[in-house]
Amino acid sequence: MNSQVWIAAMKEELAMIDKNQTWMLVDRPTHKKVIGVKWIFKTKLNADGKINKHKARLVVKGYSQEAGIDFTETFAPVSRHEIMKLLLALAAQNGWYIFQLDVKSAFLNGVLNEEIYVEQPAGFEKSNATNKVYLQQTKFIY
Repeated sequence: MNSQVWIAAMKEELAMIDKNQTWMLVDRPTHKKVIGVKWIFKTKLNADGKINKHKARLVVKGYSQEAGIDFTETFAPVSRHEIMKLLLALAAQNGWYIFQLDVKSAFLNGVLNEEIYVEQPAGFEKSNATNKVYLQQTKFIY
């Protein structure tokens, strides 16, 4: 975590979180559990094996939550290769247009019924708000 390439990757991830207005700083609640966060690091490689980029993801330590208390259900939409093949076949049969899009940063945000409070990531606490935590925003842009 002291390497400059990983620090830059973490800053890029936090910048995208700020840009998407995923979280907002609030006072630490006394009535709710605050969940910790951790960094996941991955070195992305090109087809020839050379380093393409260093990617850091900030994730919530969901294993500290209890079903029925902290949440009632979980769901993570994923894309399977079989579905992509089916969609391409349907597009070819029906003459649909297909557009390709490169996504630099994707966030899986859903409408939550629960309030989720998380710690500020270590080393990246806001200097004027060290005793504050993040609360998930309910603003969604479609």
